[in-house]
Amino acid sequence: MQLGMVGLGRMGGNIVRRLMRAGHDCVVYDRDPKPGAALAADGAVVAADLADMVAKLQAPRAIWVMLPAGKITEATLAELAGLLSPGDTLIDGGNAFWKDDVRRGRELAAKGLHYMDVGTSGGVHGLDRGYCLMIGGDKAAFDRLEPIFATLAPGKGEIEPTKHREGRNPTSEQGYLHCGPVGAGHFVKMVHNGIEYGMMQAFAEGFDLLRNASATEGLPPEYGFSFDTAEIAEVWRRGSVVTSWLLDLTAEALAADEELSAYSGHVSDSGEGRWTVDAAVETATPAEVLTSALFARFRSRVDHTFGEKVLSAMRAGFGGHVEPKKQG
Repeated sequence: MQLGMVGLGRMGGNIVRRLMRAGHDCVVYDRDPKPGAALAADGAVVAADLADMVAKLQAPRAIWVMLPAGKITEATLAELAGLLSPGDTLIDGGNAFWKDDVRRGRELAAKGLHYMDVGTSGGVHGLDRGYCLMIGGDKAAFDRLEPIFATLAPGKGEIEPTKHREGRNPTSEQGYLHCGPVGAGHFVKMVHNGIEYGMMQAFAEGFDLLRNASATEGLPPEYGFSFDTAEIAEVWRRGSVVTSWLLDLTAEALAADEELSAYSGHVSDSGEGRWTVDAAVETATPAEVLTSALFARFRSRVDHTFGEKVLSAMRAGFGGHVEPKKQG
């Protein structure tokens, strides 16, 4: 299939590469010409601007926007909406606010355009591992573009099949799912990221406790274990119930430097954690762990702990996020 991609950063560029490896045709655009030139060497067609992208795509067109949530995404979608024709599809694959999706979907439907929100998880490793896709939008548009989603998804891989799934939706075990109407994809991704905050915080606090229990001063005499956190992370990877990709990233970071001296412990939040807490309030859903994990990130910007360095290491591992250096 043919797809247009606007935004060629860490995620957008690798999505294009994964699609082209599978034989799909991609027309790409970024305000910075460098990533486009690199993709052109791999076979992508580079557009000079958004109008040129629309001209280079065959109807019905599909254009995926992979930009930071906010004004730049809003402006890009608005410009594209003025260039496209009825039956074309616009996709926002960034971390957009789901209520913005609902509004956009209504506005674009009035122009005869399809709109899809695709929550995309996989970070900088998605090129080889694949991307978990949580998709919202018109089912007919999903069906037409399913070859794109199936290519980007990781597939079954070596994960053991879940029991009792006979007769259920087969795409979810491939790593992609049509979650419902416009807004559903980013809502599911928002909750995914809220859970991620909680899981990361649990690992961070656990390793902080292991480190503090190895202190030699100020503790009862039963303490002073001299725990090797790198080795504990590694043994947990082998058969324990907390085995996960986040633990893999933690073990790798600790093996490289058990002090995590390259990390400040200043932990940013993308907005998804805040939206998750807002949704919990609006739906009267108790979400104590997710809320506490968000507030812990706020606190990390004032006073850093070893646990927050663990959080920084995980974020760098899965998303390439570089935290600010500690001031002072």
